[in-house]
Amino acid sequence: MRLTKSTDIALRIAMRLAVLGEGDNPTTREVAESVGVPYTHAAKVVSRLQHLGVVEARRGRGGGLTLTFAGRTGSLGLLLRELEGVGDVVGCEDDPPCPLRAACRLRGALRGAQEAFFAALDHLSIADLVASPTGPVLLSLTAGPADTAGATRTSGTVRPTGSAGPTG
Repeated sequence: MRLTKSTDIALRIAMRLAVLGEGDNPTTREVAESVGVPYTHAAKVVSRLQHLGVVEARRGRGGGLTLTFAGRTGSLGLLLRELEGVGDVVGCEDDPPCPLRAACRLRGALRGAQEAFFAALDHLSIADLVASPTGPVLLSLTAGPADTAGATRTSGTVRPTGSAGPTG
């Protein structure tokens, strides 16, 4: 199973935010540049993550993005189900519909495989994904060539797996 591009971007953004220190609240543009995705894609994904309660976005002075407690510690499998949806893996009902759909066992088998994929990730969280060696690599990411101001946000500490931070 291959994740959609938007889910891939969502995971990169959440992981990047997970390693930043308290008070280090990058903008959507800064996060997009640091994880190597176009700003327009990142903005759409951040909006979706905000709707799901994974990311908090504040505007204005002192604003920026932060990963919520739920975003840091929630089930990765559940997050992926929300981002990907649990629709069919194959297009049995596409136009034109598959002529085998009434008697085919493939659809059910693939649905079971899809759920097994998500279930294998249920016990993991974003916090688990950023444990060493990943966390230090995420901290080393800086904005790409589009960062003309010269200011990048790479300070912060990697929190241990399951750490709730100052609010938990």
